[in-house]
Amino acid sequence: MRRIVLDTNCLLQALPTRSPYHKIWADVLKHKISLCVNTEILNEYEEILAEKTTKEIAKGVVEAIARLSTTIYQDAYIHFGLITQDADDNKFVDCAVAADAEYIVSNDKHFNILKEIEWPKVIVLKIQEFMRQIDSD
Repeated sequence: MRRIVLDTNCLLQALPTRSPYHKIWADVLKHKISLCVNTEILNEYEEILAEKTTKEIAKGVVEAIARLSTTIYQDAYIHFGLITQDADDNKFVDCAVAADAEYIVSNDKHFNILKEIEWPKVIVLKIQEFMRQIDSD
């Protein structure tokens, strides 16, 4: 089972049933993908989803993630501060390191700096690249 941290914008892209990336959300619900999260990430998911949809939808998505037996809830006790252009993105990096996630799935250019950092090694895949991986399984 894949273990990933999913950036908020990629979650937004994966939710609609007509999205080309909906398979990601479907695989999360089918227990084929484990989402690594913490309180900060869940709060951001809920906040942004509420802005883009409704509070009810946002709450439902976050509750679904929290209830899944495959969700990995991982607090980060070490904060690396690797992303300086948008420090808010560090919650995803720190969670990925603490949870030993395979990837962060994000199209956010601020994560590109991670390609230059040798330790801790965090692999970031664009949502399109991740889709190619799960489609080939």
